[in-house]
Amino acid sequence: MTREKEIYKVTLVGSVANLLLVGFKFVAGTVGRSGAMLADAVHSLSDFITDLVVLAFVGVSARPQDRSHDFGHGKFETVATMFIGLALAAAAVGIVVSGAGKLAAWLQGEALPSPGKIALWGALVSIAVKEILYQYTSRRGKKLQSPAVVANAWHHRSDALSSIGAAIGIAGAIFLGERWTVLDPVASIVVGAMLVKVAWDLLGPSLGELTEQSLPEDTEKEILDIVGSVGGVSEPHNLRTRRIGSHIAAEVHIRLDGRMPLSEAHEKASSIERLFEERFGKGSHIIIHMEPQKQDME
Repeated sequence: MTREKEIYKVTLVGSVANLLLVGFKFVAGTVGRSGAMLADAVHSLSDFITDLVVLAFVGVSARPQDRSHDFGHGKFETVATMFIGLALAAAAVGIVVSGAGKLAAWLQGEALPSPGKIALWGALVSIAVKEILYQYTSRRGKKLQSPAVVANAWHHRSDALSSIGAAIGIAGAIFLGERWTVLDPVASIVVGAMLVKVAWDLLGPSLGELTEQSLPEDTEKEILDIVGSVGGVSEPHNLRTRRIGSHIAAEVHIRLDGRMPLSEAHEKASSIERLFEERFGKGSHIIIHMEPQKQDME
């Protein structure tokens, strides 16, 4: 099965589960009179929407290079990851605002309804389902080296965490008595704050890639080691790197014996390219600029 089809399969499993959870949570939140459960339902709805985004973009990102995209279409996957982060941030802000409104009403003396037990069951079922989805999606995303799938996995995990917060608030509001019904909106605020952090962790790397941020220092060192491992190659320098979706691109200058035949110099460069692809994947590429050694220029 191709990488593209694997990503489709993983995302479809998550989207079907999310769609079922959305309906179940909205019913549980409405019947159980739980703001925390309804907030959790909104979060699951954002999960379902981001699944659709991944499905829409993964096909484009898998396309090979063409006249309009010399370096391939990998950054479409980054755009998908960016959309996931933005959707999660929007859901988080909505949850916090809704919970804060109910907390303000309670502080002004307004009585809040006690949630029903169906809302608690909704949260518990969601925790189990979403954690299973996180484990499955995360493992597949890492194996497929897909930032969008890994980001989607964290969206599943964040939904599980939000359900834990909702479950605590709902359980407290149910079992501790009417004075503690405020725990339901408090739980939704805590959940929303957690989701803001998760959203930022997703958006940061995506912004870095779209703004041509260099690869981490340890990755760049590994690239220089690969380049320098080829016999006859010395002083790799002027390294420039960036990420293109699940692949990486690099440019580097090397020094060779100025008396070396062009055919031999070309073979040295080809050896570097082969080693680079073996380490970072076939879709990754490196551009090599060859210079004569310093003593040859004197």
